[in-house]
Amino acid sequence: MLTVDFSRFPLAPGDRVLDLGCGAGRHAFECYRRGAQVVALDQNGDEIREVAKWFAAMKEAGEAPAGASATAMEGDALALPFPDDSFDVVIISEVMEHIPDDKGVLAEMVRVLRPGGRIAVTVPRYGPEKICWALSDAYHEVEGGHIRIYRGDELLGKMREAGLEPYGTHHAHGLHSPYWWLKCAFGVDNDKALPVQAYHKLLVWDIMKKPLATRLAERALNPVIGKSFVVYATKPHLPEAPVADEASAPAEAPEPAARPATRTRKTATSTTKAPATKASAKSSAGAAK
Repeated sequence: MLTVDFSRFPLAPGDRVLDLGCGAGRHAFECYRRGAQVVALDQNGDEIREVAKWFAAMKEAGEAPAGASATAMEGDALALPFPDDSFDVVIISEVMEHIPDDKGVLAEMVRVLRPGGRIAVTVPRYGPEKICWALSDAYHEVEGGHIRIYRGDELLGKMREAGLEPYGTHHAHGLHSPYWWLKCAFGVDNDKALPVQAYHKLLVWDIMKKPLATRLAERALNPVIGKSFVVYATKPHLPEAPVADEASAPAEAPEPAARPATRTRKTATSTTKAPATKASAKSSAGAAK
């Protein structure tokens, strides 16, 4: 189940992609299938080992085209082990709501994204998430749980402050909000409640079969109660330094007249210094948490 819409966020074969906070790897797998050079990174070692196994299985089954590559690795979202401008594409899905220093994560993503590169950010939507918090403290008051609820304009503002230029937004997973409301109402750890079981079967059927009826229903529900808010943005190119044209360059000043020999001649020297430049998380478990 993908939250990023790749028809709005095109991916070219050979693109260098970082799936940050990859969780179970759903977006990383899709990028691999599309021929990208994928790095799936997460702080959870158990999940990374599972993602690595799936990458190997996909390669053996021929699911990825020639030239594609995939690596799974543990890492810290606040100290990414990559040089500046390493990736063409960065995806961070359902992660930032877990991390106290979300501005630090944005800064690291911008650092490793090349100028002109693209980024997709997804977080739980404010309205549906607020209902979950109202229904259950256990939904978010857990270790590694959600620590904030983003308003759309707040997230867009933080992305712009980080130097990104958003170019598109939408909502996703309208069918999943009622499921999480039921989970919160009956107990987030209570999978035996009949309404929860019944709705879960509906979601599994929808994911596996993709029937037209539920596709149309979700399309209608997404703008109203879509569980996730998705933002697409680019990292702008740095402005090029102007090149002086010889024809338009100012004429050199004439040499000053020689001073009398009885006076000491002084010469002024100046030096300039160039300014210094320097260029965790979990994805949703089956139902866009």
